[in-house]
Formats: sequence, structure tokens, C-alpha cells
Amino acid sequence: MRAVIIGSTGGIGAALVSALANQRDVEIVHALSRSGAAGSHPKIQAGQIDILDEDSIAKAAAAIKAAGVPDLVIVATGLLSDGSLQPEKSYRHQDMASFNRIFEINTFGPGLVAKHFLPIMPRQGRAVFAALSARVGSISDNRLGGWHAYRASKAALNMLIRNYAIEQSRRNEDFIAVGLHPGTVDTGLSEPFQGNVPDKKLFTPAQSAGYLLDVIGHLTPGDSGKAFDWAGEEIPA
Repeated sequence: MRAVIIGSTGGIGAALVSALANQRDVEIVHALSRSGAAGSHPKIQAGQIDILDEDSIAKAAAAIKAAGVPDLVIVATGLLSDGSLQPEKSYRHQDMASFNRIFEINTFGPGLVAKHFLPIMPRQGRAVFAALSARVGSISDNRLGGWHAYRASKAALNMLIRNYAIEQSRRNEDFIAVGLHPGTVDTGLSEPFQGNVPDKKLFTPAQSAGYLLDVIGHLTPGDSGKAFDWAGEEIPA
């Protein structure tokens, strides 16, 4: 298997790279990030990408295509808060700058990745395109409200995933496109919001990566277009 991890220097992304590099059936792991940094494992091939720069995405996809068709592409990027940008507790706290920033990273960037990476993936046989989503992106499961931009950006991402699943099924009946909820992981993204998380439900990046790869390993084409959590439970739309 040839894998691509986009966002490879983030907590979950780095853990996914490490876990994949240590799997026997993995031939190479393309670790893509803005910095281009990566581990020293012989299976890891570092590369640069900026998901907000389409030229950067196109160049990364072209380089990987030249090296060999990837069977697995995971977009492990995401933004919840950043300095003054914080999840909204009320609609009164919404503003255009925050909406733009959250949607750029959580929805538009992964969408552009799909534009350039889906065409270089296999036309036959099992292949998986996955993006980190979130349970709070479920419309029917929303009981608390708030976090408007983040929830909406993940709901929109889930819709894109569904669209890609439909389109790719016409190209490859064994193709799988999914959204993945990694759980609450001890990373910079979740750190400000860990106060009420039970100890056993706060995962290390390595734990989360292991769970996610296990979920991916059990997916079938019938699962394409859906979102799943770290335990393999389907998240309702």
C-alpha cells in the first residue's frame, strides 16, 4: 500500500505517518505538510503542501503520481480555535473573518485536495480517501447548538465526502470516501476544551491513529460517503 498523509506534522497526522510506516503492507508513506518536515523512517517520504494554495496542492499531487499511485489518502488537517478565534457560544458571536478562516481550513482546503488527489488514485481495486471530520458536524445529532462555524464547516465537509463517494463510484466501484471523527485527542486543537473529558476518553495521538487505521481497514464500498467515529460507529448526517 502507498499512503499519503496531508497535515503530517500535526498531532494526529504525525501519529498516522508513524503507524503506517510500521505496517508491513505499507510500501511508502508520503508525509505532506507546509514545513515539509517528516520522520527519519526509510518508508517516509517528506513533501510540502499548503491546502490553502491550489498550486501547491497540484504540485504535490503531480509529484506523488510520478512516484506511484496512492491507495490511501488521509487529510489530517483542521482548525477549531486560534488565539482570538474561538468557537461561538451564541449566534451573536459570529463574524465573517472567523467563518472564512474556519471554512478555508476545514472545508475548502480538503475539497481542493480531493480535486487534485482523487484523479491520481486507482481506477480499480480498493482505495480510500478520508478526511478528519467531527461528530459535532452531524446535523441530526446536534443537541447543544453553538460552535457555529466549526459545526457548519464539518457538516459541509461531510457533504463533500458524500459527493466524492458518488462520483468516484462511477470511476471505481471499490472506492471508499469517508469522514473520520478521531475522538478527543490530546493535541493543540482540543487542549483548551479538555476540561470535561473523562480520562479514558482523552486519547493520545498514537491511540487515535491506531483506532482510525483500524476503522479504515474494516471499511467496505458500502460505507463510502458516510462518516465514522474512532470506534467504527457511523455518525448520522
